[in-house]
Amino acid sequence: MLIGIEEHFLTPAIESAWHAIGLEATDPSVGYHQGAFGRRLIDLADERLRLMDETGLDMQVLSLTTPALHDLGPKSVELAQRTNDAVAEAVARHPTRFQAMATLPVSMPDVAACELERCVSTLGFSGTMLCGRVGQLHLDDPTLAPLLDCAAALSVPVLLHPRTPPTAVRDAYYSGFSPRVDAVLATVGLGWHYDAGIQFLRLVLAGTFDRLPKLQVILGHWGELILFYAERLAVMDRFAGLSHPLAHYMRHNLYVTASGMFLPHYLERALAVVGPDRLLFSTDYPYQYREGGDARRFLAECGLSDVDKAAFAHGNWLRLTGGSAA
Repeated sequence: MLIGIEEHFLTPAIESAWHAIGLEATDPSVGYHQGAFGRRLIDLADERLRLMDETGLDMQVLSLTTPALHDLGPKSVELAQRTNDAVAEAVARHPTRFQAMATLPVSMPDVAACELERCVSTLGFSGTMLCGRVGQLHLDDPTLAPLLDCAAALSVPVLLHPRTPPTAVRDAYYSGFSPRVDAVLATVGLGWHYDAGIQFLRLVLAGTFDRLPKLQVILGHWGELILFYAERLAVMDRFAGLSHPLAHYMRHNLYVTASGMFLPHYLERALAVVGPDRLLFSTDYPYQYREGGDARRFLAECGLSDVDKAAFAHGNWLRLTGGSAA
């Protein structure tokens, strides 16, 4: 059984809300949802199921694509509720093929916590996905604590997805080429992944996991770069004043998924840092979809033992979310 836990969707209403506030002017990723990507994001039926079968994926855990509702303010409340109800209907139509992550009005943390509880307790969702910063706030900001507190209390994971760095950061580090090159460098090329990895590190350094030791965070793309600098990051242990070394939080509060980057040496690195019980599978649909049974072939050839391969494919996710393979 092969479960992809970072598989995205979009609704026309959310896309319209982005354009209504001119979000594409500050976040170039808004413009990425066109052509085949746009069609596949919106479809929660025939084409999605067909391509799941083609690549060898049995189940998708659906999550709203970046930049989600983070910039939409009060209007995001009703939009989140409507989106979650619609996704719940898609899951009900295909219960053996879909699960879901909650879409939340994150700029209103108390309301978002209530919506997360509704999604988990009433709709049966598996957790939530957050796209890093909320406006100018990092996820470790105390005003966002109700949302993380709720996830920990419900024992559901938070998938921490990349989003575009702030304009000032893009201007300082990701500009000076053509507009298109600048945009790609700041997003899928590199900027997204630094941003997501830093958000996790900020949660650690802020003492979030000392306060909420059961909170579980998922990073895609093999850990959003931080696994490759785990030894260097360990220098923070001398200064951070945390209850444990940073390595402890990577092995007790972090899960890592592939996001369609099917590279054996990345898998080996993740295995060394977080261990076999914290590896999750994902294809990052539709962005990383490739023909030719890609997902199933990588699983077959990944080099893990049969026990660890089953854990990677579905067992770790089911244990994390209290699910069943039935």
